[in-house]
Amino acid sequence: MRWKKSPEAIARLNPEQYAVTQENATERPGTGAYLHNDEPGIYVDIVSGEPLFTSADKFDSGCGWPSFTRPLDQRFVKEVEDLSHGMRRVEVRSSHGDSHLGHVFTDGPRDRGGLRYCINSAALRFIHRDDMEAEGYGEFIPLVDGATDSS
Repeated sequence: MRWKKSPEAIARLNPEQYAVTQENATERPGTGAYLHNDEPGIYVDIVSGEPLFTSADKFDSGCGWPSFTRPLDQRFVKEVEDLSHGMRRVEVRSSHGDSHLGHVFTDGPRDRGGLRYCINSAALRFIHRDDMEAEGYGEFIPLVDGATDSS
């Protein structure tokens, strides 16, 4: 399998990354490394490396976490009912790494599907468009460049 969770990948996580991805924690709002990142590229699971979101689908929701209108490819994310903290929410996890990423809400931009994937920066690694080919993500460059066809 191209993208998978490994003990070595878990061992490389810093305490916040571990808490978020492995213990379902949430980073403090406004503190994430990618909140204000406007560079072109993709965001991958920090544990498995599976591609999750593109800069073309990122938007400023004002919520304090990076927000995306949709996943890069629905096969790389799974959505699970979350009843924690006395709320009913939909948790977003990576499919192969099983990392906790954040939650999805229905208050996103209506003209882009109406969803807001509210994602912890600590669960992500950003790969700049210029580095995508070298890092093995070249097939996703058209999605970063604005193509709307994702599976």
